[in-house]
Amino acid sequence: MKTVNITVEQGTLEGELKGSCMIFRGVPYAKAPVGELRFKAPQDAEAWSGVRKATEFAPICPQPVLNDGFYGKEFYTDPKYPVPEQSEDCLYLNIWAPENKKPGGCPVAFWIHGGAFDHGWSSEMEFDGMQYALRDTVLVTVNYRVGVFGFMALEDLRREDPNKSVGNYGILDQIKALRWVRKNIDRFGGDPDRITVFGQSAGAISVQTLISSPLTRGMIHSAIMQSGGGYAGPLIKDVKPEEAYQTGKKIMDALGVRYVRELRNVPAQKLVSILPDLYKNVQGLPFSPVQDDWVLTEGFNECIENDHIHDIPYMIGCTRNDISIEEGTDGRKSALFKSITDFADQRNANSEEPVYVYYFARSLPGDEAGSFHSSELWYMFGTLDRCWRPMERHDYTLSISMMDMWTDFIKNADPGKGWRAYNQESHFIRQLM
Repeated sequence: MKTVNITVEQGTLEGELKGSCMIFRGVPYAKAPVGELRFKAPQDAEAWSGVRKATEFAPICPQPVLNDGFYGKEFYTDPKYPVPEQSEDCLYLNIWAPENKKPGGCPVAFWIHGGAFDHGWSSEMEFDGMQYALRDTVLVTVNYRVGVFGFMALEDLRREDPNKSVGNYGILDQIKALRWVRKNIDRFGGDPDRITVFGQSAGAISVQTLISSPLTRGMIHSAIMQSGGGYAGPLIKDVKPEEAYQTGKKIMDALGVRYVRELRNVPAQKLVSILPDLYKNVQGLPFSPVQDDWVLTEGFNECIENDHIHDIPYMIGCTRNDISIEEGTDGRKSALFKSITDFADQRNANSEEPVYVYYFARSLPGDEAGSFHSSELWYMFGTLDRCWRPMERHDYTLSISMMDMWTDFIKNADPGKGWRAYNQESHFIRQLM
């Protein structure tokens, strides 16, 4: 393995040099949230002496393993890409960057994985940054706390927080990672003033949270929301602390504990093992960002209506057979797709920044699942060769086109290839199929 060293504010990292791409895996962006730091906002990463190896992906937050069913087969059971070790010491990110730095720096793509806020990780087999680096873009993928670790809410936890924040540890992790990137990404040839935050499913809801939060003002250049963001959509809701406390109480009851000090001593896997029973009594996502008056100071729709979301370019869309879209119906007539075009309409009423809308309608070969939720990930990361499906020449052509569009938007706030912004004059929707 050829290696390359880069020094960040905490110390020197040794990454892999693969072709013309530098890859740094398992880079710590925060202190391990263990012991007394469980259920607290992330702390600054600690410095190290000597050279720290960054050639292997880091552990992921403890979570249920999806080793069966449709999504297990699709993303999680290939022995060539085993599920990483699980540990609460999970606050790490990965970086793919061109070896040759460009004048002024390359744009940065900051990827937030999905997984219903209770599973998923930054190094899943469908994610890879090589094709982004080859297109002169620095890609960063981020682990954050999920499940109970990332979204536990109790009144006692709010009282002990200096900012009176609660239930948003996973989101605060993402913000911490974003701040680390802004401070350090120039060492990798990235431009800290051109960061596009993008994500899919819960990752898209995370993006909508970040572009709605006063804590990230001025930190994000543009944003992409895939199958999750929107205005008054079926997948996103406002969660008040009181509602989150109810879930927190159910968790405490399931664990048989009464106090935060006891909660911090519960073995990590026990916090995972209670989830199946918890979900039997919870409607929708059991864990979501909380409107806590620190991370979020108003509801998602209210923030859009009041023109308080970041005034930046957006790209937003979904798939034809996406989650919440009934089988056999036209996805473009669904509540999910309406929330996407309504988001664009709201932005057009308040801003001159463009909104680009897409509709992914390629039926993937190999079964009858169609354009299912998450299906576009194989294409926009250029990882079709990792998928079990008998991909066709057309799939590879589509993938190349989508990677060009995504990186062109990240570079220029314009995905190119004749894709026009969605506005009152042109309700243009890019169909990807």
